[in-house]
Amino acid sequence: MLRIGYHISTALKMDMAFDRAMQLECTTMQIFLTNPRTWLSKKLDAEEAEAFTGKRKGSGIDPVIAHMPYLPNLSSSEKELHKKSVASLKTNINLSEQLGIDFLVLHMGSHMGHGEQQGISNIVASINEVLDIPKNSMLLLENSAGQRNSVGSKMEELAAVYEAIGSKKIGFCLDTCHLFAAGYDIRDKDVLDKMDKALGLSLVKAIHLNDAKHGLGSGLDRHANIGYGEINKGFRTFLNYKSIKEKAMVLETPYNQKLEPGEELSIVRKMLA
Repeated sequence: MLRIGYHISTALKMDMAFDRAMQLECTTMQIFLTNPRTWLSKKLDAEEAEAFTGKRKGSGIDPVIAHMPYLPNLSSSEKELHKKSVASLKTNINLSEQLGIDFLVLHMGSHMGHGEQQGISNIVASINEVLDIPKNSMLLLENSAGQRNSVGSKMEELAAVYEAIGSKKIGFCLDTCHLFAAGYDIRDKDVLDKMDKALGLSLVKAIHLNDAKHGLGSGLDRHANIGYGEINKGFRTFLNYKSIKEKAMVLETPYNQKLEPGEELSIVRKMLA
């Protein structure tokens, strides 16, 4: 079965995310476990966790993916920011365990002018700090769009991080908008072949399926609706490449009054038909 869905709101009660996802005919979904724009987090009581895991049963939604908040920067050399970032990661790992989350996606962050290699060293050290935490969920590192000082926009950087950590508890989440913005023309099978050789698609466990508002190699992280951006019909090549269609795919696209709720999922399914 094709596993495709949206990033879903957990407003009011976390378990309501399943109701919203099922209404949109999602077969997978992504959520935030804490407020994405602050360092604050609340403890999850047993009743709320039980309601979430109970609602999952029979929902048909699998896997369930969580995304780290935006503020942590695991590639930073600044001691206080590093400390807060690792603490946030530990909090989200523990929440993932309570809720039975399958994958926890995290941005690789910015080296803040200290250089790519230093950024890679920092994120490897950050991940190593949490590897001893008992967890069933896998950590997925997300590629970046090639913004200034960002870490992880190249397949070789992702591969270097994986090799340095050396753990099967780590995988990757590829964002199609970020790939395109970083200069990977995913409309071209030859480019996909090179990506597969450099990283290995077996390490990719989830896809953020987003069109790109700006052109190839722009370095700009600006999502567009599927078929409304620069990738457009080129998604057919990407979606039908090797094992891509077997990955869990999550749309993080903006509201568009021209599209009915859930319509983008139908667009993707047609591209695969």
